[in-house]
Amino acid sequence: MKPKSKTEKSFDTVKVFREIKEKIAKETENMTFAQFKEYLNKHKMKPIQK
Repeated sequence: MKPKSKTEKSFDTVKVFREIKEKIAKETENMTFAQFKEYLNKHKMKPIQK
């Protein structure tokens, strides 16, 4: 069996989502539940309309 050669990705989804998750974790680290709910509502994304 031949080893697969790795190709350079132009966009690494796992890396990007991990960075986003770590950023949110740092921003919400010491928040109460009420503060966290407010944070989520403030940063809510809008649906994409076609």
